[in-house]
Amino acid sequence: MASSSMSASWTTKQNKDFERALAVYDKDTPNRWYNVAKAVGGKTAEEVKRHYELLVADVEYIEAGQVPFPYSSSAN
Repeated sequence: MASSSMSASWTTKQNKDFERALAVYDKDTPNRWYNVAKAVGGKTAEEVKRHYELLVADVEYIEAGQVPFPYSSSAN
């Protein structure tokens, strides 16, 4: 089993696998987080669920306009 510090980090491959799994296993899929974790590999259902919750929070933060567009200062 992976240590908590190792399981806390996500590789580029795991993130891609995570994105693909979210497209396959939508919110109505039974055992969604178990299936996503299985598709990602090296993560628990709880870890992938938390990763998703953080992603949703980031999107909400961006959509609320609380993150400046990276090129706005150079456009002025």
